[in-house]
Amino acid sequence: MNSRCALVSNLIPFSCVDGPGSRLALFLQGCNLRCKNCHNPWTMGRCNHCGECVPGCPHQALSCVDGRVTWDHSACQQCDTCLQMCPKRATPMAQTMSVNDVLLKLKSVAGFIEGITVSGGEATLQLPFLLTLFSAIKADPALTRLTCLVDSNGLLPETGWQKLRPVLDGAMIDLKAWDSECHFALTGRDNAQVKQSIRWLAAQGKLAELRLLVIPDRTDYLQHIDALGEFIGSLGDVPVRLNAFHAHGVYGEARQWRSATAADVEPLAAALQSRGVKSVTLPALYL
Repeated sequence: MNSRCALVSNLIPFSCVDGPGSRLALFLQGCNLRCKNCHNPWTMGRCNHCGECVPGCPHQALSCVDGRVTWDHSACQQCDTCLQMCPKRATPMAQTMSVNDVLLKLKSVAGFIEGITVSGGEATLQLPFLLTLFSAIKADPALTRLTCLVDSNGLLPETGWQKLRPVLDGAMIDLKAWDSECHFALTGRDNAQVKQSIRWLAAQGKLAELRLLVIPDRTDYLQHIDALGEFIGSLGDVPVRLNAFHAHGVYGEARQWRSATAADVEPLAAALQSRGVKSVTLPALYL
């Protein structure tokens, strides 16, 4: 089963922003949200080999072979021209990796990291791979001390979380808006399942972090602060991380949105703390 594969957009051997400590961060390709503010929009779709990106590559790193777009790593200069051209919001640079491939990479850095975080895109869209990977890590004496975290949008149904629970150390979930209509306007989906996932994970002791992204004039946390505070309070002592939106790296209309400052984020932190939310982490920096 360790030959089970996933489509991977990126692998970072040492990351200090994808969970506690230094971690290997694995980014899987494909997402079931279409967030206007996404900073990784090329991880949303999957390449359908239309070939539109091939003639635009300034370094001839892309070509069509037998009807499929192929990527020459040695010629690529990471200019991201192909990402900006793709109508599917995909990347021709995504690579297929097996569980064994990831295990080998983990073993090469295991002495320097505290665990692995699988992100995306949306990691849980490739749930069979995720289950096999985490199970293999827990079963390997050389890796079993590593914690296995998922960075998720929370759209996985409870049946999926139940399957993952035995090998999952924690999930970091984004609640992108409180009101479902606001969530839909930002992401293209409502947030009923997201809230359900948050409640279930918290009840299981598997909610490692709840994340709120402050987008000035777009997110509605303060407008619904009493309901939000009550919701978070019902979860128990769960860490809440406030992130500040910045327009750098986004596409479409969000490029014109105002980046969040301390003046946008700190009132939310104060409002949550005044309602009994104990663990609130502010952004490390504002761009």
